Amino acid sequence: MAYVFVMGPCICGAMMTYNPDLVPSVRIDGVRQAVCRACIERANPKRIENGLEPVTIHPDAYEAAHWPNG
Repeated sequence: MAYVFVMGPCICGAMMTYNPDLVPSVRIDGVRQAVCRACIERANPKRIENGLEPVTIHPDAYEAAHWPNG
């Protein structure tokens, strides 16, 4: 059994590891960009204030993902 995770920057520049299938993301110039937990937690109160649903973080969003071919 194998596992995989991505290591890369959040839109804020902080480095993080994440599951590429579950991490919250935004599209910037058409490209999906991962967002760290801290940014989501900062954005959610503003989203609620603006009448939007808060972003729900999947429990495994920042964990390694099972690699089916491993």
